Amino acid sequence: MSDSHLLRIIHRTHYQYAQAVAFEMHRLVIRPREGHDLRVERLNLSITPAADVTWAWDIFGNSIAYAHFREPGCELIFDVDVVVRRFFSPDAPPQKPHSPSLYPLEYDQLEQAILKGYMTPVFTEETAAMNEWIGTLTNPGGFPSAEAFVLQLAEAIHQKIRYKHRDQKGVQTPGTTLSLGSGSCRDVATLMMETLRHLGIAARFASGYLDCPATRAARGSTHAWAEVYFPQLGWRGFDPTTGKRCEHRHIVTGTSHHPRGVMPVTGRYFGPSGAFQSMVVGVEFSTPEQ
Repeated sequence: MSDSHLLRIIHRTHYQYAQAVAFEMHRLVIRPREGHDLRVERLNLSITPAADVTWAWDIFGNSIAYAHFREPGCELIFDVDVVVRRFFSPDAPPQKPHSPSLYPLEYDQLEQAILKGYMTPVFTEETAAMNEWIGTLTNPGGFPSAEAFVLQLAEAIHQKIRYKHRDQKGVQTPGTTLSLGSGSCRDVATLMMETLRHLGIAARFASGYLDCPATRAARGSTHAWAEVYFPQLGWRGFDPTTGKRCEHRHIVTGTSHHPRGVMPVTGRYFGPSGAFQSMVVGVEFSTPEQ
């Protein structure tokens, strides 16, 4: 197919422990979301130690794998090998129409009940800090469109917050990210999402992969960004880590109203204190043979 392109993604998550521990059920958000622009051709999931896997759709339409373990182990490995087909040439991605909507956005009455969950801030205790931050931004009403403001916000966060890789679980609060002036991709995605919600713009957290030099060199990791809902156009992605719109290089595995909803791997283990030693995540992109 001349208007499609295959992409292979290898994603490994490796935990090591000082001695054998027992694993509770783990939840995996590792299958790319399919749609008009992407289709999963095949997916192989290998887990060590052995586990029984069941799949289900969550409330947000994400495909979730649940791993139920049969035995303990000194290490826990999730190997994902997936091939996706993108329905356009990566050298000439399609131009998406821009939103003519001005700020404040007026959402359809039929959509407002659903959008409420995407317009309610997660960290309500940081309202004062968020309002102070918003006061430093250009008035969104002064832009030719709401989309232009959202792009400028992504650029502003990219300029203000220094990228810092973090292996710790969860996300920093927006106030923490602002005070430190640094954060991971998931931290700045959360800051952008919360900023937009305080301004009455529907936004959600997106998790997945980024086709970039690091992933092409087999030294990439998972990625996160924010998606914004515009009247008539629907969801559009913006990446505050790069300060740009999302494009064909962003491969979504999950979206949620809360950052915790689409963490790639979540679960617990039972063992002695200090048993956990390390976690290493690696993502590699390549072009398979047609």
